[in-house]
Amino acid sequence: MDPEGLNRPQQDVDRQQQEARRFMNLLPLTLELAGLPRAEAGRYYNEGQIDARRTTIKAAYKVARQLIIEVTK
Repeated sequence: MDPEGLNRPQQDVDRQQQEARRFMNLLPLTLELAGLPRAEAGRYYNEGQIDARRTTIKAAYKVARQLIIEVTK
């Protein structure tokens, strides 16, 4: 057993869950920074549009994380 009392797979799961919580906590800020419009009722995005939105959200998440780091210094 390692010094922290957790085996490696459990540490990986815990870290992954922590990252998911961090993402969800930053999601409102991330979406505001991304500035993406909401879909109209009854209209759906195609695969290319979804991929473009994913890329935009991913970039906005990086900015949101950096902003939080800078603000909390």
